[in-house]
Amino acid sequence: MRGRWLLAGALLLAGLGAGAAWMLSAPRPAFAEAEAARFEGGDAARGRLVFAAGDCASCHASPGQEERLRLGGGMRLAGPVGYFRPPNISPHPEDGIGRWRGIDLANALMAGVSPGGEHYYPALPYVAFARMRPQDVADLWAYLRSLPPVAGRPPPHELPLPFRLRRAIGLWKLLYLDRSPILPDPARDAAWNRGRYLAEALMHCAECHSGRNLAGAVDQATRYAGGPDPEGTGYAPNITPTGIGHWSRAELLRALGEGVTPDGRRLGASMAEVVTNLAALPEEDRAAIADYIRALPPRPTTPP
Repeated sequence: MRGRWLLAGALLLAGLGAGAAWMLSAPRPAFAEAEAARFEGGDAARGRLVFAAGDCASCHASPGQEERLRLGGGMRLAGPVGYFRPPNISPHPEDGIGRWRGIDLANALMAGVSPGGEHYYPALPYVAFARMRPQDVADLWAYLRSLPPVAGRPPPHELPLPFRLRRAIGLWKLLYLDRSPILPDPARDAAWNRGRYLAEALMHCAECHSGRNLAGAVDQATRYAGGPDPEGTGYAPNITPTGIGHWSRAELLRALGEGVTPDGRRLGASMAEVVTNLAALPEEDRAAIADYIRALPPRPTTPP
């Protein structure tokens, strides 16, 4: 009889634990339906700059064609558990996001939640985008709607079975998704604060230039100290003063704007795409990013 009671108790606790995990892992949009209007009527011209800073075309442009604004998706993006296929984010009404609203984009970028109420994989860098300013999302939405619709949907992600179950991502978000806004630091000047926002939220620099823990999240102890390229094409270098502290401000600006290092090498792999996007930003934004990077705390380079 005692054994039966123990078994019953264990089953009850297991059931309660499973129920709690199910509730805690539920997708939670960042914005309620009542806030939908704030993401409409954005400025498409400003949205073009948000698009460039966010590196959107690098992942979502249709492979095999030179037009960076045909956002049919389909690139094969290597991840720690398989391969991801960025979706079609053109305004196509069936295959893209033509039927979305601005609030749908906001919840995708700032909470990793789809319009249908599912978790997105963090291959979409919503851990950084979660700290975007809502007005930047509204402007980006206005710009995306102005781009050409592209027909066709990418193939599905290539993931082993356990990782196809998206509900568990909700538990991962509890640990690693921080939606708190990036507030200005009064001890720093306007350029540094602008650079911080660009680097940390829009450009998501740490997503590439950091090591990762066993859960696949950025290891904060290695933030900006280098890490494996997410596309599996090499190693993103240490960009703290330990790695590039000998670069002058002018040399860093040239690397960001032209893709040329102080020793005359050209930045390649995924950084070449980043440079293309940075070149579309105003010079003062690139200068602000340079100021922020030069002020990063030095950290030892992450082992490959």
